[in-house]
Amino acid sequence: MKYRTLGRTGIKVSPYCLGAMMFGAIGNPDHDDSVRIIHKALDSGINFVDTADAYSRGESEEIVGKALKGGRRDDVVLATKAHLPMGDDPNQRGNSRRWLTRALEDSLRRLGTDHVDLFQVHRPDPDTDVEETLSALTDLVRAGKVRHIGTSTFPASDIVEAQWVSERRGLARFRTEQPPYSILNRGIEREVLPVCERYGMGALVWSPLAGGMLTGRYRKGVTADTHRAGFGFTHMRDERRLDVVEQLIPVARDAGMSLTHLATAFAIAHPAVTSAIIGPRTMGHLDDLLAGAETTLDDETLDRIDAIVPPGTDIGRLDTAYDPPAVRVARLRRRLPDERSAA
Repeated sequence: MKYRTLGRTGIKVSPYCLGAMMFGAIGNPDHDDSVRIIHKALDSGINFVDTADAYSRGESEEIVGKALKGGRRDDVVLATKAHLPMGDDPNQRGNSRRWLTRALEDSLRRLGTDHVDLFQVHRPDPDTDVEETLSALTDLVRAGKVRHIGTSTFPASDIVEAQWVSERRGLARFRTEQPPYSILNRGIEREVLPVCERYGMGALVWSPLAGGMLTGRYRKGVTADTHRAGFGFTHMRDERRLDVVEQLIPVARDAGMSLTHLATAFAIAHPAVTSAIIGPRTMGHLDDLLAGAETTLDDETLDRIDAIVPPGTDIGRLDTAYDPPAVRVARLRRRLPDERSAA
């Protein structure tokens, strides 16, 4: 592995980050097998592991904690996240000081460690002032429980606002962003990735295989009987995305590589991307991804990809993408009935 610097933190991380979302009930419920997969990844040179409290309601963190016992913790850059609901209580979620403080303590217990190298807020929280969030995270950094802080799936405007607040208030600043990025979803090339470069933030991109669509198992007119199909994601049946997959298959073939390797190599080719998060569920998945670790794309191949999916554009959208309130809430994008007339 040729290690890269995580933003301007000075921390060296592998271009592949092992995502642990598929370890636990929603993916691989076999703890021993999941631990073996983690160990294989670490033995292969991956030194970056990303999980979250919400992944199988903490089970993923417990599995990662088991895998890092026996002296492996010190060699791993360990990242986790908080924000998504962890119970029915309305205060067991979000980016408030009250919740983030408790969520971190719970994560540390499950992970079996006294600190994480990167603590990320999993999504924006319109109900919480970003200064409140940054103040709480700053205290966690000063307490030694967190080394650095980051965001996940934040719009560029929210990233910039948080950087300004940190500067004005003398608070710890977000050092990383974790956005979705793949050949099918290139929208972050317009603003998010340039903003990350401007502020020296590392970018850990998730879903480089577009939720599994860029594995070659999902084809137009073919019903895929795979684990992912059980999640019911509508983007897996999006005809526009399937059409693009059909166009990408010959690009990968002509380049002498699998579609999976084309997709992962594309994700880490962007100069603003530090690591691509890979999320294997089985040892076979990991072996396939590791086999493409040294794959690089030449300009001709990248130009062909650009011709199929223009830079800065998304083909459809991921069901797991973040919609801000201005888009999600009808009353925020519609004038009151008596205000709609131009007269």
